[in-house]
Amino acid sequence: MRLIGPTGENLGVVPIRQAIQIARDAEMDLVEVSPNAAPPVCRAMDFGKFLYEREKKEREAKKAQTKIEVKEIRLRPKTNEHHRGFKVDDARRWLLQGHKVRVTVKFRGREMDYPELALEDLKEIAQSLSDISIIEQPPMIEGRTMLVVLGPAKIKKKGDKPGE
Repeated sequence: MRLIGPTGENLGVVPIRQAIQIARDAEMDLVEVSPNAAPPVCRAMDFGKFLYEREKKEREAKKAQTKIEVKEIRLRPKTNEHHRGFKVDDARRWLLQGHKVRVTVKFRGREMDYPELALEDLKEIAQSLSDISIIEQPPMIEGRTMLVVLGPAKIKKKGDKPGE
């Protein structure tokens, strides 16, 4: 097997017993790094420390990820302008925070006969939020609900050039 020493130097091809002895003398573990190579590559290292370092890197990578939540505002076809305004303000705040917003209109009873009223409401809401959002999913009907999904738009900073 090909052995990489405790300090990272290549010790060349050595028998397995000698590789184990070198790792023991350095008070380290013998870890097979590349089993499919010819000859297989092993390394003398502190395996516990290696696992700790790898876990630490994974935790850092997880912290760097941004989690996008989907917030929802629910309306009815008869929701008046004033109440809808409050809901749109909430949606605006969420979009500025970087969340997606699902706007749903629930139908009850005979309201289902007039989906164009709900469609008009959804278009008005999307239009009022168009300066900070984009429509990710156009208005669609699922059973007794009509919904649209809005996502935060990429806001250009003052220093950005249009071509970038």
